[in-house]
Amino acid sequence: MEFKRVTVKKNERGILLRNGDFDRVLQPGTHWLFTAIDQLRVQTFALEQSAFTHGLSHYLMAKEPDVVAAEFLRVELTESQVGLRSENGVLVDVLAPGTRRLYWKGLVDVEVEVLDLSESAEVPAAVVMRLTQTQLRQRAVSGLTGVLQVQVPEYGAGVLWIDGKIEKVLAPGSYAYWKFNRNVSVESVDLRLQAVEVTGQDILTRDKVSLRLNLTATWRYSDVLKASTQLQKPAEQLYRELQLGLRAAVGTRTLDELLENKTVIDEVVMAHVRGKLADYGLALEGVGVKDIVLPGEMKTILSQVVEAEKAAQANVIRRREETSATRSLLNTAKVMEDNPVALRLKELETLERVAERIDKISVFGGLDHVLNGLVKLR
Repeated sequence: MEFKRVTVKKNERGILLRNGDFDRVLQPGTHWLFTAIDQLRVQTFALEQSAFTHGLSHYLMAKEPDVVAAEFLRVELTESQVGLRSENGVLVDVLAPGTRRLYWKGLVDVEVEVLDLSESAEVPAAVVMRLTQTQLRQRAVSGLTGVLQVQVPEYGAGVLWIDGKIEKVLAPGSYAYWKFNRNVSVESVDLRLQAVEVTGQDILTRDKVSLRLNLTATWRYSDVLKASTQLQKPAEQLYRELQLGLRAAVGTRTLDELLENKTVIDEVVMAHVRGKLADYGLALEGVGVKDIVLPGEMKTILSQVVEAEKAAQANVIRRREETSATRSLLNTAKVMEDNPVALRLKELETLERVAERIDKISVFGGLDHVLNGLVKLR
C-alpha cells in the first residue's frame, strides 16, 4: 500500500520526518502520506507538555524561522539573562542563562519574562513573592536551584556575601538572590542575648594556690558588620578573651584577697574583656563566677582555720557573758549588804528553788520553826 493514514488530535501536533529529516509540522486532522518513494514517519506531541524537547529544536531555530514563528514560542537567553516561564499566568520554571528552547503554541499560554542579571544579584521584590512557598502549589516550580531564598527572623540579621565579599547586612524579612554567574551566601546572625560558659579553668593564685573556676557570661552583637569582617567565629574569640581575663584576675591576687572580695574577679574580667570586644563589634553584658573549687588539702586547712576562728569567737562571747554575770552578782551583793529585807527575800527565793527539787518534806514544830531554823537573819 502506497498511502498511509495519520490522524493528529486537536490537542496534538505532528512532526513529519521524510527519510529521517524534518519535512513539516502536521496540524490536527487526518493526513494521507504517500510512502512509495520515501520513508515517512510521524511523531506526535501533546500540547499539554508545552516544552519541545526534540533533537530538531536547534535545527528549527537555525534553519526554519517561519515554522518556528508560526508554531512555537522561541526563547534564547544570553549568559547575563534569566527567564521566568509562566503557563496560563502561573510561574512554573526558572530558566538559566544561555537557555535555548521552543514551546508549542495553541493550547497552553506560555510567557517568558527575561531579567538582566548584570544589574543586580537581588531578585526583584515582586518576583520574590512569586517564588515564596512554591512547594505548597499544585505544581512545583523547577529551576529553583539557581535562586537563593532567605528569610531573616525578627530577632536576627543576615550577612550577605557575594563572590567572597560582604555586600551588606540584611534586616528581618524575605529575600532572594540569583546564584547564576556568582557565588552568593547569607550568614544568619542571632541578635538576642546569648550566654557562654567557661568551665574547668585551673589557675594559680599569686601565692601559688591552685583554683578551679567556672564562669558564665552574657553577650550580644553590637555591630554585625564589624564582627563578621574581623572575626571568623565571634563566640570562640569571646571564650578566649574570657579565659585571659579570668587568669589576669586570679593570677595577680592571693587566695585571701579573692575570698575576702569574691566580686573582684567579675569586675576585673568585665573591665578586661569589654574593652577588647568593643573593637570586634561585640558587647559584653554581664560576667559572673559560678564556682570556685579548692584542692583537697586546702579545703582541710581552711576548715581548720574557720573552726579556730569560730572557737575563738565563742570563747570571747563566753568570757563576756561571765564578766557580765559576775558584775550582776556583785551589784546584787552590794544591794543586800545594806538591806536585810532584800537579803531575806533572796534567801526565801533560794529556799523555794531547793524545795522544788524535794519530793517530800516532813515539818516538826510548825512553819515558823522551819523558817527560823533553816534561815536566820543576822
